[in-house]
Formats: sequence, structure tokens, C-alpha cells
Amino acid sequence: MTLPDSDPRLPILQRWLAERADRLSLQTGSLRPASDDASFRRYFRIDSPIAPGGSLILMDAPPDREDCKPFLHTAGVFRKAGLSVPAIIDADADAGLLLLEDLGHDTYLSCLDDQSATPLYQDAAAALVKLQLASRPGVFPDYDRALLDREMQLYPDWYVARHKAVVLSDTQKHLLNEAFDLLARAALAQPRVYVHRDWHCRNLMRMDAERNPGVLDFQDAVYGPITYDLVSALRDAYIDWPEERQIDWAIRYWEAARKAGLPVADDFGNFYRDFEWMGLQRQLKVLGIFARLQHRDGKSRYLADCPRVLGYALAAARRYQALAGLVQVLESVESLTPAQSGYTF
Repeated sequence: MTLPDSDPRLPILQRWLAERADRLSLQTGSLRPASDDASFRRYFRIDSPIAPGGSLILMDAPPDREDCKPFLHTAGVFRKAGLSVPAIIDADADAGLLLLEDLGHDTYLSCLDDQSATPLYQDAAAALVKLQLASRPGVFPDYDRALLDREMQLYPDWYVARHKAVVLSDTQKHLLNEAFDLLARAALAQPRVYVHRDWHCRNLMRMDAERNPGVLDFQDAVYGPITYDLVSALRDAYIDWPEERQIDWAIRYWEAARKAGLPVADDFGNFYRDFEWMGLQRQLKVLGIFARLQHRDGKSRYLADCPRVLGYALAAARRYQALAGLVQVLESVESLTPAQSGYTF
């Protein structure tokens, strides 16, 4: 991939790197795209023979669109908790430019298969326990009722109305709001810990045994429900596993968390219900976000993962009589009968 000359940020990036080139042995002509994400942030790779692995990552967070200060703050907190986050090589928060350690190319998504999945998820669970043990209030924003509600509202606003072009009846709106209330109250009743908020296979990097996993994209961390990051990983929007494997991995985490003294439910059945209901809140949000990325931001690639996310939501919601109204709305929006709308794990 090449950098377009019309990119208005390109001269800023090049000038900033040139000022640091001698000190950090940056080969400025090697700058190339590394990845982008679902925000306005972009990532570039630049060669440096003195860097481990021979390269560094430049994060570009246009200050009129993104604030990189939460990234810097969260990196320090997570590193202190024992997580493998990129070292900050240089930073100019006002310019929205950070030069970071390069954690490599091996995302969990690129490495997961039937054989590697259990050890990789066990490493991710062990890192999650470390993070949660370090938790204390006042460090990150609270994952409060207002935020939970705003996230779920993305589903009717962007997925239902904009993407599916469905107009909900008053009865359907009532059923959806009832479900939102149940899910929010269940989330707020859980013990609170540090929450990454996107603990999934594109943000976890396979590294050597001592540092696995590397952790990326953590700037939106909050203080919230203890099951949130686990369900983000095991019911991942980008890869799915048979439900018996999800349950096995959830049990392994639950046992490790209990042994470490984390305040998970004493009964696994209660923990798993919290896990499923938290997942539903996230899945509704994700459907809305993926639709918004398409219709507002022109990023269409996320829509291909909506059936997986919808499948998670339907499979979980159908297990609970209290969520029958949510199932009714989900099926109606998709114009599916119950027999048609099952998702095969």
C-alpha cells in the first residue's frame, strides 16, 4: 500500500518523523500503512534498525477527531498491571502522534485454529485476570447506565432504522426498551473491574511465551462489569467457536478468577447467565456500530460479520423467558421465523 499524496495529514507525519529520524534511526522513506480501525485513528509502520524487530508503529490520531491522551493513560495503567502493551517511544499528544513499539504481525485472528485456540485463550484469560486484579475505582470512567443505554440505542438507530430500513411499531419499541432495561440492570449488578472494551482477536497479538498476548486498542477502557471482556473474546465478532468450547474456556477463566480472589459468582450457572446477558448488550451495540461504519463512515467490511453477531444474540436470548420480547423484535427485524433464524455454532 502507498500513501496518497492528497492525504492532508501526510506532511505533518513526515515532518514529525523527520525531526526524530536521527535520534531513533528512522528510515523515513519506509513509512507505509500498517492498519486502520473503526475510529479515525490510523497506524503506520516505519523501519528502524535499532528497534526490536526492526520497525516501529506510528499512530496518527487527528486531534480534531481523536484524543490520544486516554491511550497514554491506559497504556501506563495496563503496563503496571502486568499486561504486554506497546512501549511509548515518543509522543506528541497535542499533534495526535505517537511512536510505539511494534508488536508484530501475528494477531490472534491470524493464528487461531483448532489446535492453537485453547492455549491462546488461556493466555488471554490469564492476562485478563491480571488486569482485573489491579482494578480500583476512579482510574477509568464508569461504565454507567447512560453509557450502556447509549450503546444499545445504536441498534435501533443505526442497524434497524438505517441499515434494515425497518420502522418499529410502538409495541416493538416497548419490548426493546424493556429488554434494554433488563440488560443494563444486569450489567450494573455485576462486580466492577477494569474493562478493555474490545478484548478480541484483532486486538490481541500472539507473542513469545513471556509476553503473550500483546494488547492493543485499549484507549476506551472503563470501570465496569467483570464478564464484559471475557464475552468479547469468546463471542468474538470476527471468529466463532462451537458453544461447548466457549463454555469450556469460560469455565477455565471462572476457575482461575475464583482462585485469584476475583469477585465472580460462586455458582458457574449464575456466572454464565451474567456472561450471556453482558454479551447481548455488546452484540446489540456491535450491530449498531457495524451499520454506522457502513452508512456514516463508508467502511463496509464490517457488515460481513453481522450475521455472526446476530447469531450470538439470538442463540443467547432464546434461552431466557425474560428476553422473549427481545427475540420477537430481533426476528421481526430480520423477517425470519424462529426456524429460519437459528445460527449454527
